[in-house]
Amino acid sequence: MNFIFDSLETFVTWLQHLSFSSIFNTYWFLFCIEFPRYYLLEIIVVVWHVLTYKRENKKVFYARFRLFKENPLITILVPGKNEGKNIYKLVKSLAEQTYHNYEIIVVDDGSDDMTPLIGTELERHGYIDRFLRCNVRGGKASAANYGAYYARGKYIVHLDADSSLDRDAIEKILLPFYLDSQVKGVGGTVKVRNYKETICSSMQAVEYLKTIMVGRMVTAKLGILHIISGAFGAFDVETLKKVGYWDIGPGLDGDITQKIRKAGYKVAFAEDAVCLTSVPTKWTKLFKQRLRWSKSLIRFRVRKHRDILLPQRNWNFSNFASNMESIIYDCVFNYIWLFYFVNLMWTFSEHIFEVMLLDFLLRFGFSLIAFTVIMAVTERKREEFFLIRFLPLTSLYTGYFMRIVRLIAHTKELFFFSSYKDPWNPKKTSRYAQLERA
Repeated sequence: MNFIFDSLETFVTWLQHLSFSSIFNTYWFLFCIEFPRYYLLEIIVVVWHVLTYKRENKKVFYARFRLFKENPLITILVPGKNEGKNIYKLVKSLAEQTYHNYEIIVVDDGSDDMTPLIGTELERHGYIDRFLRCNVRGGKASAANYGAYYARGKYIVHLDADSSLDRDAIEKILLPFYLDSQVKGVGGTVKVRNYKETICSSMQAVEYLKTIMVGRMVTAKLGILHIISGAFGAFDVETLKKVGYWDIGPGLDGDITQKIRKAGYKVAFAEDAVCLTSVPTKWTKLFKQRLRWSKSLIRFRVRKHRDILLPQRNWNFSNFASNMESIIYDCVFNYIWLFYFVNLMWTFSEHIFEVMLLDFLLRFGFSLIAFTVIMAVTERKREEFFLIRFLPLTSLYTGYFMRIVRLIAHTKELFFFSSYKDPWNPKKTSRYAQLERA
């Protein structure tokens, strides 16, 4: 205890000798790079959202009227492997939707569990409209394309089998199509169902609220949304046909979004269309998942869709800004942060405890601001207020753990093309994708 008190006393004494300029110069990365983008910009956009809510709500009212007047058939597409245990729960939640004119197509991507039996029985009893099976695993994109071939709906709602939806989620994810005829893809909000299970899942719950619910609402309102989540996304079928559906290989969520944008259409985000999903509860599984997710930034934004970044006849500023925002903030600034952090450790080696403690306090203060923004947007204020207790850990989680994961992933993909060796995707589709790249 004496050691703790002595350390705190030393910290207070050190802090008293600091000026505002010295604090700013020491933590320039936080103040100049992170705060403007991840805090100030989000505050401005959310305030704008709140102030314009009544005006936008009138547009939504008329969009809802047009949706239900047309009452188009919707195809709910559920591709996956070994998801038999989740399908019935998903179908049950779909039966409670406020929008009823839909068909359900489940695609089994080479499962080796009871999924074929469960899917066949659900189809036989009329719980789903069509059960399709790929005897040999081809990957999620391949399974989605197989199901899309049989889709009869005007729109496809792509879901993960372990998802569950709020009662009005299908209705709300369709509304942006009726708000703007140029919108051809819409992402829904994905939240964590098992947020109380472990600290690992709780930290992801906070992350999902900030980066998906608030973060994508911000990028969508700025016209630079760059990903529609595969866990819950809606697409215009004719546009999917035009862009060639999903390309095989990992990272299909961001890839299909880029293809739609490049075709000259808009993508939107429905922050009030809520899907719940389960996330990894162990750090090792989370680490592997995020390695896979992070590699897709290099694979698609830097390589496959690099033409968006180059001046050409069909160049579009919003597409350019969308890709550059993701590349700079999710990749380039991570490498800059690494040099910044090493320099910090070297420069302040004698006072590293004090420097890191102040960094923690500053980031904790900013996380409280971010959580206030979340509470202003979320429809589950009472439930999600539970997560405030985990805010002291956010600087460790997002500031260090997630940054290190992205650094590893981007470096491996930049120099070793490691996404083509990822066991999550079948070898044959990875080989095909690699040949296509060549």
